[in-house]
This record gives sequence, structure tokens and C-alpha cells, in this order.
Amino acid sequence: MNQLDFTGRHAVVTGGATGLGFGIAQRLIASGGSVTLWDRDEAAANQAAQSLGDKAFALKVDVSQQPSVAKAVAATLAHSPRIDALVNSAGITGPNVKLWDYPVDDWRQVMEVNINGVFLCCREVVGQMRKQGYGRIVNIASVAGKEGNPNASAYSASKAAVIGITKSLGKELADTGIRVNCVTPAAVKTAIFDQMTPEHIAFMLSKIPMGRFGTVDEVAAMVGWLCTEDCSFSTGAVFDLSGGRSTY
Repeated sequence: MNQLDFTGRHAVVTGGATGLGFGIAQRLIASGGSVTLWDRDEAAANQAAQSLGDKAFALKVDVSQQPSVAKAVAATLAHSPRIDALVNSAGITGPNVKLWDYPVDDWRQVMEVNINGVFLCCREVVGQMRKQGYGRIVNIASVAGKEGNPNASAYSASKAAVIGITKSLGKELADTGIRVNCVTPAAVKTAIFDQMTPEHIAFMLSKIPMGRFGTVDEVAAMVGWLCTEDCSFSTGAVFDLSGGRSTY
């Protein structure tokens, strides 16, 4: 594992109890930093923080609710004087059905978590980053946001919106010390697969030229670098992690 320099920095990782969020938190701690895990599953978040050691803290947060996010920012700053990085990793897939059969309530839930959650976390954290004159924001989008996956209209649309908000916010903050980027992974085998049908998983694999799924460690390596000071001239950018599926 290559060494990244996140020494003395503190990150907030949403959806940090499991999957990509947990792997990213591990990488940031291994790089010398500390993390606060924001997750709606309080028990899982506490267990994850305990397993990561004394450089990890856990908070129960519903990223789709502004009061919950604002409270979490205040609670995070109570034990860490800075939020140097924000990784928006919390997300859900929604059902794998045709758009015309998509349940309206499920559509709204996907949007609430996947894009409204990113908006609210950025909105509440950016003020602190502007005050301290420094910050790194990394949003977890998806190759589905570039290409659109059939039977995943809400997920694809929400991840396209994550790409759009990244570009907009990156330009708004380009004249500050804050950098905003996103990554677009193809499928990475985590617990989120439990939300998908076997047919949809097979479809995603068939689209990857490398012929395999990505790994959590591969995503964490790129996200980790985007959280460091070395990421100084990239903002509003989209970084591919799709095994060759999408190369723009």
C-alpha cells in the first residue's frame, strides 16, 4: 500500500459504518488522520469506530434531514477543531425495476439519500471549511451516473446529479483552499449488492472490460488521495474507477 499523507487531518465519512465508507475511513486513518463516521445505523457505526481504534468516532446521522446533519457538524467539531475532508459515501440503490413500474416512494427515498444527502452535507460543512480556509470534499458518484443503467433509473439519475453538484460546487469554491471532486466507480462488491437482483449484478459485470468488480481498497486509494493536500489543482473533476467501462 502506497503511503498517503493525511497526517493530523480529520475527515467526516458518511455511510462510514460499512462498505466503501468504512474502507475509506480505514485508509485515511492508515494515512495518519482521524475520522468521524456518520451513519444512520448507530450500532453499526459504533462497532465500526471501535474496530478502527482511537482515531475514529461515530455519530448517528440521517443525511437526508438538515437538522440531523447540522447537529452532526456541531458534534463533530466538539471533539475535533477541524473538518479537513468530507467524503459523501452514504447511498442506496433502490429497486431494480423498469421506470414505469418504479414505486414513487422508493424513487423519493433514493433521491433523498443519494443527492439531497450530498447537498445537505456539503451545505453544512462548507461553512466550516471556508472559515478555516481549507478543505477537501469527495463525492461518491457512479458510472451509472455517466451511462445510465437499465432497471436503475433512480440510482442512475441520482448519481448523475452527484456529478453535477460536484462540478457546480467545485467551481464556486475554486478561488478558495477547498477542492471538490467525485469518483465514479463501477460495481464494487459490498453489502450494497444485497439491495440488487442477481440479474442486475450480472449486467454490471458484463459491462466492465477488466472482467471483474472493483475492490474497496482500490476506491479507498483514490478517494484517500483526493482528501490530501497533494490534490491541489483538481476541482469539479470526475475520476473514473470503472475497470475501463467509462473513460471520460
